[in-house]
Amino acid sequence: MSAEPHSTLPPVRLHSDAELARDALVAPLFARAVRLARWAGPGIRVDVGGELVADQLPAAAEALGLDPADEDAPVYASQAWRVAVDTGLVDVTEPEDDGGDGADGAEPEYGTAAPGEDLPLLTGGAPADVLDLWLAAMDSVLADAAVPDLDDLVDAMDAGGDIDFDRLDWNPQREADFLDGVLANLYLLSVSEGAPGDGRVPLPVLAASMIIPDDGGEPTDAVLEQVSDAMMRLDDQFRQLEPIGLVDYQPVDEALMAEADDLADADADADGGADEDITRYGMVRLTPLGLYGVRARMLEAGVEAPAIGELAGKGADALLDAVSFYPEDAAQAEIEQWLAGRDLPDAVAELLAAARGDDEAAPLRRLRCQQALAPAGPEAEPAVRAVLDDAQLGGLARVWLAEHGAADVPVPDQEMVFWLTVDTIAAQLAADGETEELPLLMGSLTEHHTGFFDQVWRVEHPATAHVLEAMGRLHPDKKAAKEARKAAFKARSRQS
Repeated sequence: MSAEPHSTLPPVRLHSDAELARDALVAPLFARAVRLARWAGPGIRVDVGGELVADQLPAAAEALGLDPADEDAPVYASQAWRVAVDTGLVDVTEPEDDGGDGADGAEPEYGTAAPGEDLPLLTGGAPADVLDLWLAAMDSVLADAAVPDLDDLVDAMDAGGDIDFDRLDWNPQREADFLDGVLANLYLLSVSEGAPGDGRVPLPVLAASMIIPDDGGEPTDAVLEQVSDAMMRLDDQFRQLEPIGLVDYQPVDEALMAEADDLADADADADGGADEDITRYGMVRLTPLGLYGVRARMLEAGVEAPAIGELAGKGADALLDAVSFYPEDAAQAEIEQWLAGRDLPDAVAELLAAARGDDEAAPLRRLRCQQALAPAGPEAEPAVRAVLDDAQLGGLARVWLAEHGAADVPVPDQEMVFWLTVDTIAAQLAADGETEELPLLMGSLTEHHTGFFDQVWRVEHPATAHVLEAMGRLHPDKKAAKEARKAAFKARSRQS
């Protein structure tokens, strides 16, 4: 069995499709789009591009229950209509563009709109149907968020009313890629171990993650200026993304917006400032729906982004290969979902069979197998006893039986003890690298065996030399470390 390539992204814990669909239906912008889709019908007039004609916007705003006196009401109505059209919740028949505008006295041509064929899926379809429509809405909003704001567009217009794109310095693909990169970084910060409990990330930290290289050293004033500019762009973009349910966003404090020159200090505050200070520069987190949406975009782009529970229907070999590289808590959650609903004795036998192997990833598979078997009860005992004579699994089986108070546990011979020691350290090295705890484990495993290093180099395990070399570097007892280095040399010589 060979090790498969594994994802560099930790697995995400997603809400159920039913919960996510409910979240989608109450996201303000999506809910407005649905209401306008139901409002669409005879008498609705659209322009080229499917936009509502201007004099229909007050009626659309009224259909949404917005205050007609609110100057933003037509804007909200226009946004919701655009989402409804982009998602197929509304079907539009555009007018024929004959170049006329009605200035010659003739009535301008308008198109029509009607509820789309997908609209009934919101009430009669599955949660996945609702989520597909929401994903289309999210894509529409992300595309809009990557467009420069109106003030920038006006500033870039020439005397003839055309936009000077060179002056605007706007590259649509570059802007879309930047926003996707920001969301990917936010996703990674959300799912990684050590993520903030409430999932909120300071806006300066997120902006800096896009501008400042990890090994970039102390940022220059010019770099900090770029971070400030990115923050201002993101502040505007996250305000646009919040109504679709993608993020929860606390905007930049208006007082700071008025003191834009001070924003260059935000990155320094992100490293050392108090929470009450950094929050003034904006805080953002992906909602559960946002985690689902960003992951969907990454999967579509070919990024491997695992989710806990997606291995439940796969074999034990796929399970152990995958969870070998998960954080421990995530691995346990995935294993529990895999075991749920399975016949326990059969599942235990399948896990043990999948744990065998001489490949580089095998020790870590056995460690995850041991983790999977830890909560199993007496039903697992026959399957565990069945591998007592197995050279690779016999030690694991004895440990499990002893920990569960089983009777008649055979005493392992010295060869099995040494093999299990090598396998255990190899697994820990593969799982976490050379941690502070590993020297203590090494000391504990070797202190009860006189002449351990005189014999262990002969162990028929592919990782014997690798483990002994690590013990030579890390063993807390200097004399033992020296003996480990000598044993490692013998093991390497024996292998060659």
